[in-house]
Amino acid sequence: MIDLSIHPEQLRRTVQRARERNIIIPTFAQMKDPSLIPEQVKRQLEDVGLWDVNSLNLFRITWKNEPKEHGGQFDGVNYVELPPALTGVPARIICLVGKWFPTGAHKVGATFGCLVPRLVTGQFDPTYQKAVWPSTGNYCRGGAYNAALLACESIAILPEEMSRERFEWLSNVAGEIIATPGCESNVKEIFDKCWELRETREDVIIFNQFDEFGNHLWHYDVTGHAMEEVLEREMGPRDTYRGVVLTTGSAGTIGCGDYLKEIFPTSKVAASEALQCPTLLLNGFGGHRIEGIGDKHVPWIHNLKHTDMVMAIDDEACMSLVRLFNEPGGRAYLVEQGVPEDLVSQLDLLGISSIANVLSSIKFAKWYELGEQDIVLTVFTDSMDLYESRLRELHEAHGEYTEVDAAADYHRYLLGCTVDYVEELNYWDRRRIHNLKYYTWVEQQGKTYEEIQAQWYEPDYWSGIHEQIDEIDALIRQFNSMTGLLEDE
Repeated sequence: MIDLSIHPEQLRRTVQRARERNIIIPTFAQMKDPSLIPEQVKRQLEDVGLWDVNSLNLFRITWKNEPKEHGGQFDGVNYVELPPALTGVPARIICLVGKWFPTGAHKVGATFGCLVPRLVTGQFDPTYQKAVWPSTGNYCRGGAYNAALLACESIAILPEEMSRERFEWLSNVAGEIIATPGCESNVKEIFDKCWELRETREDVIIFNQFDEFGNHLWHYDVTGHAMEEVLEREMGPRDTYRGVVLTTGSAGTIGCGDYLKEIFPTSKVAASEALQCPTLLLNGFGGHRIEGIGDKHVPWIHNLKHTDMVMAIDDEACMSLVRLFNEPGGRAYLVEQGVPEDLVSQLDLLGISSIANVLSSIKFAKWYELGEQDIVLTVFTDSMDLYESRLRELHEAHGEYTEVDAAADYHRYLLGCTVDYVEELNYWDRRRIHNLKYYTWVEQQGKTYEEIQAQWYEPDYWSGIHEQIDEIDALIRQFNSMTGLLEDE
């Protein structure tokens, strides 16, 4: 359960800080349904850019932002359906688009889910404490951004080999940046730095995306409902929703699968990772280039009881498709192959892990031999806006991207996507992967044997967390009432 106990004196100071900085906090209900957002907030957003460090952008932590960079309001869920000419399968692969969140990535929602319950209960006091965001990329960006919006100081921790765009952006938002050794999958080094901070500083609170249930809960509720709305809009009378397919880093986004299984009990949840670091598939390890996923451990917040399949994607496939989707020669070739030109022009909506999500969805569709009336859901977590340096590096390393290169990548990695490195899980397979949590979380990170057992055996462990949404929203409304800001307008 998420601790929602009240710390009155710290809460008083936090309310005063919010009143001084004119901070109003949105509820989960408003992030699911922006029509509930106060009109005074909507009017003020007309003059606010999507990435501006302005507390009003807390209300843009939703899948339903109008897709524009300044002054946007709210519409339906942002999503794209990929045609068979691109995927090579008849199944309908529908992808929610993360670019139109503040910071350009959906992780800003996960960090909201972690930070806000601590703020509205007084467990985190922004007048003297700093929020620490250990991450392999977008999570620390989202955390530093939300902290700035909520008048909190922050410390971002991420591996030194992550894309330069992340570091450059963080330098303008986070109070402090700590680069730890290694690449995407070097999470143990990040955890070690967190322990060092705990032991040497009294003014820090660690918001670890891998064990903070606010991460899981935000995606269960907000992303889960967004996906349900897409299905309500897109499913015809003969269509069938088959499952959601997602790469896992912190295992936050895959929390939406818990919600979807409540609505569609026979649907599947598939978890994907990098072939170069196949922890779920092969108890494996290694470094890889799919930024944002695959961290050599099983996150504490991953509900393995609801995971039906694991698979692995070669990072070379993702990096090759980065060029196919973004180089002029690649885009021209795709149009020649019948991919609609308006879709080709939008392929920069996919960041590197988004491409891995698409490849995973293709594997899923091929494994189950899905047809044109079968729907698969996935997510574009972020866009190429965050990886332009990677594209330049690929161009410098390999030279001009020719029509021959495009043909090879299209036929090898899209039309030629295979069902190797796929495992459909039974009960004991799920339990085997769940048990891997022990070595990271109980032996190294201070979790208890009793809780890891409860995650597997207690039927109300996960549902109890999900039921806290209404309580958190009530605390947010109470907090806003204490500031008096809504009434002051």
